Amino acid sequence: MAVKRSIGRGFGDHLRELRQKRGLTQVQVADRCGFPQARISELERGGRTPNLVTILRLALSLECKPVDLVAVFKSEDLAKLLPK
Repeated sequence: MAVKRSIGRGFGDHLRELRQKRGLTQVQVADRCGFPQARISELERGGRTPNLVTILRLALSLECKPVDLVAVFKSEDLAKLLPK
């Protein structure tokens, strides 16, 4: 489970950074996504990893491309992030 947590943590930190750069609160992003604010918080803390639909909704709400949300993994060794 530690591996999944690090994937979630990396995504969450990046999500928070993108949200803050746009001057948005978790509540605003949640409203735009149709999610409860607690889900955005959980994503940002790394307690939850997003599925594709969530990534698409986040991209729409943050007015970015889905690839921007996963760009944090661009220089990562993906094989090391995934469970064996």
